[in-house]
Amino acid sequence: MDAATLKKHNRWQWRIIISLMIGYALFYFVRKNLSMAIPAMEAELGITKVQLGIFMTLNGIIYGASRFFNGYLADRFSRRKIMSLGLLLSALINFAIAFSPKMNGVMHLLDAEGKATMGLVYLIGSLWLVNGYVQGMGVPPCMSLLAHWVRPKELPTKQAIWNTSHSIGAGLVVVLCGFLLRHYGYSAWNLCFIVPAAIALMGVPIIFFGVKDDPAEVGLPPVEKMDEDASSKEKPLSKALQKKIMLKMVFQNPIIWILAIANFCMNVIRGTILDWGGTFLVQDKGFEIAVAGTVIGSCELVGGILGMLVSGWATDKFFGHRAHRTCLVCMVLTTICFALFWGSGGMASTIIFLILSSFFIYGPQALYGTCASMQCTKYAAGTGNGILGILGYLSTLVSGMWFGSVASSALGWNRVYIYVIGFGVLGSIIIALIWNVPADGYAKVEKIIKEAGE
Repeated sequence: MDAATLKKHNRWQWRIIISLMIGYALFYFVRKNLSMAIPAMEAELGITKVQLGIFMTLNGIIYGASRFFNGYLADRFSRRKIMSLGLLLSALINFAIAFSPKMNGVMHLLDAEGKATMGLVYLIGSLWLVNGYVQGMGVPPCMSLLAHWVRPKELPTKQAIWNTSHSIGAGLVVVLCGFLLRHYGYSAWNLCFIVPAAIALMGVPIIFFGVKDDPAEVGLPPVEKMDEDASSKEKPLSKALQKKIMLKMVFQNPIIWILAIANFCMNVIRGTILDWGGTFLVQDKGFEIAVAGTVIGSCELVGGILGMLVSGWATDKFFGHRAHRTCLVCMVLTTICFALFWGSGGMASTIIFLILSSFFIYGPQALYGTCASMQCTKYAAGTGNGILGILGYLSTLVSGMWFGSVASSALGWNRVYIYVIGFGVLGSIIIALIWNVPADGYAKVEKIIKEAGE
């Protein structure tokens, strides 16, 4: 590889990574804003935790299915177009939620006391379900784009860098919403949707104009050929061979299903902290709402970002690019830290152990997708991550609806904490099953291609 080609590749690679980081962080502005709006919507509209938990559960299920469907599309069509359209639609849906009570004159949405009727509950819930689908247009294009632009041996570190966009977006939006509610009061709950949506719209042109679907669009060789002659051209695969690779590397690959189940357990923990953190810090630990928002923001911006970066670096430095090994270590440590959070009494120790829980949970959160991309290779990275998405967001059946019901019952938040720890133990055992598998699946793909004679 000549120096000029390498320099051009590096310049384009970082342009893609940065554009995707900005774009996907803004997806979180119009997705995780609901978690901070929950206490205000309870107080102002009378919508219960069980109803809100149902919203989050169904949203997560649809989101997971959408990630699978859009993962399949991302392996075949323009990734930048899919992602930019998803962000645009999500922002518009958030505006619709914010102004939905204004439709009370058309539909019976508010009662005489200004509380939500079941009509408003169904309207907001339906809009949030649609939001779940369009949010699923975010991750699959990113995973496929990164697999096309980053060499396999660099993917753990650089995908972990991109993955910080999750925490940047989630952290900033909970701090923003906490600030809005503190200064304008719970009656301004709709600002938690209006302001993030307005900001998210700015990301649409960044994705659409800042991203290229693959290196060939700018005259560069495929990433797995970067260490060979720069003139190396990628031979198109037949549709029959593409289907065979998809079948072998995704649907018939036991590693992918193990990763998917482990991802389910991880998302139970992450979803509990991110979706209910502001609520249980206020209701169980006695924090003021703005302080709770700052703590959850710190879980994302401090714990999450550092956790992702350290896990990616550690994977390449100590684990020979085997991201699944890093995931096991992180799952064990996050389970321990969450148990310590549960038992903590003082404010300082509560905050420290919750942030540490986020620090370690965001290792697997960043790397399970990396594992899937590396095992499925660039040929099926979107679909493989779609499988993880389906099982991962079925976790909202647990962290959303079930935990909302448990927390509202006499069992309270203490029982929720016990269940979270249990899922941490289970997830650690499951991911340990693939400790010895190779770092990636490119050798398997090459074998499939040779056997097909292409």
